[in-house]
Amino acid sequence: MNQPVRPISEEDLHAFVDGQIDAERRREIEIYLRERPDAAERVATDIAQRAALREAFALHAQQPLPPQLNLTRLVEQRLARRRAPWRTAAMVLLTLGLGVGGGWWAGSRQPTGISALAREAAMNFAVYAVDPRRPVEISVAHREEMAHWLSRRLDHPVAPPDLSAAGYELLGGRLSASPHGAAALFVYQDAAGRRLIIYVRPMATGRETTAIQPIEAGKLDGCAWIDQGIGYSLVAAGDYPKLLELSRHVRQEVRARG
Repeated sequence: MNQPVRPISEEDLHAFVDGQIDAERRREIEIYLRERPDAAERVATDIAQRAALREAFALHAQQPLPPQLNLTRLVEQRLARRRAPWRTAAMVLLTLGLGVGGGWWAGSRQPTGISALAREAAMNFAVYAVDPRRPVEISVAHREEMAHWLSRRLDHPVAPPDLSAAGYELLGGRLSASPHGAAALFVYQDAAGRRLIIYVRPMATGRETTAIQPIEAGKLDGCAWIDQGIGYSLVAAGDYPKLLELSRHVRQEVRARG
């Protein structure tokens, strides 16, 4: 087994995934990974997740920087407050921290309603659906247990729809987190290994019901809608007409279950 001059560390592997490494060290890591299938699979998963996240937020990254986060303006504001009492300075720093931490890509405020559902579903797809080994927390073998647990956490009856007629078999599901509380995520796969997710969470809009609406995030397409105050989003790397048909099927099945 070939050994590199310097041991390969976790930091080296992270730099390899991020593409922040020189050519010589990259060659050493490539040799290291060829001789260690487990490490190679983990790195490949990390690279796929990084690419999926980049695709999911590609549209937001192209948006112009909001004026309130313009660097020149921020510096001018800071200089203007140098003589202010320390409490005012602390409030300015806190405001800037919250503004940047809240995310420039979301614009001047966080998305709500269908836009929030689309964003959250794309994030969950990028993190979980691309994972070849552990996309779900509870497998389909424990379908009833999964439905009971997720229903209890969401405080609403939740069960994975049946998409087998469309060629998608359920892999399982997991509890997910959102800015609005707990959410349920169901992951499906077709015969070619293509993944599809259904993301579900209660909305902060009472018992609102909306039409099924198209959503897009990078290479992902899908649909989102609200039914009696529960939000649903179906996302996959597929063509929109088929995903719309699947979304209508999901909506009918959920309504039939009551």
